[in-house]
Amino acid sequence: MFYTNRLFLCLMSYKIPSITADGILIKDNQILLVQRKNEPFKGKWALPGGFVEYGEKTEETVVREVFEETGLKTKIRGLAGVYSDPKRDPRGHTITVAYVLEMSSGRLEAGDDASDVKFFKVNKLPVLSFDHKVIIDEAVQRFL
Repeated sequence: MFYTNRLFLCLMSYKIPSITADGILIKDNQILLVQRKNEPFKGKWALPGGFVEYGEKTEETVVREVFEETGLKTKIRGLAGVYSDPKRDPRGHTITVAYVLEMSSGRLEAGDDASDVKFFKVNKLPVLSFDHKVIIDEAVQRFL
């Protein structure tokens, strides 16, 4: 009993980072961004993406989140990278898995956590949220 209680107390005080997945959709030298509807960075632009739900793969998360925020159905082309700087999200330590996507169908329309959605020229991006400028720069170098 002593060890069970001690283990429970250890687990309760152990901090675990959150996991997100972000989508990079590049079409005709333009990249898809969403304008954030909520804090943090409300009103700023970001890659579409969001938190992994319990029991969900990051690959499922990115496809779901991109659809919910943009109305576009996508397929994964490849892994852009994993970004784990503990300071990348002001809400706390968040690790993101970023995927390069290709569009398969749908109609571009802001939804869920996005107040707007549109394509921007890769060389003329607005100010971006989180570390999304770094993610985009690295993806463009590798995939364009």
